[in-house]
Amino acid sequence: MTIFKFPQDFRWGTATASYQIEGAAQEGGRGVSIWDTFARTPGKVYNGDNGDVACDSYHRYEEDIELMKKLGINTYRFSIAWPRIIPDGDGEINREGLDFYHRFVDALIEAGIEPFLTLYHWDLPQTLEDDGGWGNRRTVDAFVKYAEVIFKEFSGKINFWLTFNEPWCIAFLSNLLGIHAPGNKDLQTSINVAHGLLVAHGKAVQSFRRLGTTGQIGIAPNVCWAEPYSKSPEDQAACDRSIALNTDWFLDPIYKGSYPQFMVDWFAEAGATVPIQEGDMEIISQPIDLLGINYYTMGINRFNPEAGALQSEEVDMGLTKTDIGWPVESRGLYEFMHYLQKYGNVDVYITENGACINDDLENGKINDDRRISYYEQHLAQIHRIINDGINLKGYMAWSLMDNFEWAEGYRMRFGLVHMDYRSLVRTPKESYYWYQSVIKNNWLETRNEHNPQ
Repeated sequence: MTIFKFPQDFRWGTATASYQIEGAAQEGGRGVSIWDTFARTPGKVYNGDNGDVACDSYHRYEEDIELMKKLGINTYRFSIAWPRIIPDGDGEINREGLDFYHRFVDALIEAGIEPFLTLYHWDLPQTLEDDGGWGNRRTVDAFVKYAEVIFKEFSGKINFWLTFNEPWCIAFLSNLLGIHAPGNKDLQTSINVAHGLLVAHGKAVQSFRRLGTTGQIGIAPNVCWAEPYSKSPEDQAACDRSIALNTDWFLDPIYKGSYPQFMVDWFAEAGATVPIQEGDMEIISQPIDLLGINYYTMGINRFNPEAGALQSEEVDMGLTKTDIGWPVESRGLYEFMHYLQKYGNVDVYITENGACINDDLENGKINDDRRISYYEQHLAQIHRIINDGINLKGYMAWSLMDNFEWAEGYRMRFGLVHMDYRSLVRTPKESYYWYQSVIKNNWLETRNEHNPQ
């Protein structure tokens, strides 16, 4: 047994996203998003599931905030649904949508919970996608308009802001691999989207400063760590590409004002180029205040010319996996956080980290011991990271409750709270009570009995 004590000002929280929990898809003046469309496209989402109802948090947010309050968190990361605010993307503002989020944010603050806002967590208004999506500069301008509406409305209430959640997923998972909305499978399209996102991010940061908005602003990439299967240069290069596409491709332009040249050259060999216009890199490289990091797993990778655009193949090393198939390896978080220091010792928040464990109710309880073990291992690494002098300021467990898991529908469960999707009854899992104890004590006690099976 080891006890790890955390700094007194360390932030403890959880995270969710609008389309995954809110429901009320046809209420409150909300427009149609690309996920409404994608989920209704046969074969795209498991079981034909969609977010029409999800966890019904639009109507039950007070119940959810009560669960947060009992959990003891002091920070809650959530996203605003762009289609609730400007239903067609860049037209009229929907006051009813803004009023909903004001009620929600006010209730959080009254409960003593700091709102940590993500402007975009994947639910692009469908009208903008119909006009070319993130590859069209119209969408960039529409996002800035939307962001400015939110900045003006919530300045003084919100102090922590993120422009985009997981830009790799928006660009490459959705437009190269086609697994998420809108489902494209084209390298050039994915690179166009990635660049459009970065320009939109930079312009939003400029607006944030110009408007004098309260608080700090940043972005939240999903990151991976990859170690080479062998000492061969080819395997090391394959790992470098895997890490770079999630991290360097998005952070180099922000922190250095340029894309990683070795990746630019790699894509050029495949016939794809970055559509940089004059002034873009100056816009993208606006200074930011914080960085959100979403980490779930790491891989052992090797070169394979048949392994997709990066020719980087993950090798199954027999590690314990979560129920979504991701290896449990917390060491990658420690290694990545040190890798991140090349950008300087920036303020970092773990904005997502969690495990898909599909344990269900038994005698009124959910004994999700494997999830506890996952959290335990990662929090121990976070303590190591802080001990090394890295400015890691807070941790947000993914997720507060089971929810719509994108292309996996409702079959994959990441929540601290169990969701019965028929009755919408919320039941805290054993991991909820475990995390409650960690937060209350502000320390982690490792225990041998939490070994994954």
